Amino acid sequence: MDYNEIGIKAFQEKRYEDAAKAFTEAIESNPDNAIGYVNFGNLLAAMNDLERAERFFQKAITVDEKTATAYYGLANLYYDSERYIEAAKLYQKSIDLGIEGADAYYMLAKSFERDEKYKLALPYMQRAAELAPEDLQIRLSYGILLCTLEMFDLAKSELEFVIEKDSNNADAHYNLGVLYAVSSEDSNAALYHLKQAYTIAPEFDQAKYIYDMVSQRFN
Repeated sequence: MDYNEIGIKAFQEKRYEDAAKAFTEAIESNPDNAIGYVNFGNLLAAMNDLERAERFFQKAITVDEKTATAYYGLANLYYDSERYIEAAKLYQKSIDLGIEGADAYYMLAKSFERDEKYKLALPYMQRAAELAPEDLQIRLSYGILLCTLEMFDLAKSELEFVIEKDSNNADAHYNLGVLYAVSSEDSNAALYHLKQAYTIAPEFDQAKYIYDMVSQRFN
């Protein structure tokens, strides 16, 4: 009987008590397998029991220091706690140990970004976009990061891609509007995209504010 599989199924179905029992069985039946500790850590994190989750991830690393998912889980805890430098180191460690897919690169980039290390974030966000070219959140974040670094031509392509795939993406319209406002004389394009942003999302006060500023500047 694979208690980890039973626990994961219960976890996915939000039967957290059953998941906890199964992961406990997994650990007790095979205490030298780090995966049981990782799974229990993920469960505790989902239940917002962060201190105990941290201990389980650290225990997993003690049992097997090459358990990539333990570093990734711990990194998520630190990111959510705004410990971005520690999170970045752990995301990098999880990648080095074989975590695959775009998410780890994306979260590593976001950790650097949150710490205002935008140039360090760039190659990882670019890699995330390469690995998940249809992920609009990643492509949007990549576009915004490029804007922050004033790489406007590349940013424009990313933001236009997001809008092409999701014409009601208010954030993409807003950032493209700001891009036009700060990097070109195309006031019509700037105003169009800013208006789209606050039309799609009426609570988007910043878009309305920038729209009014641009309107005054070009009148």
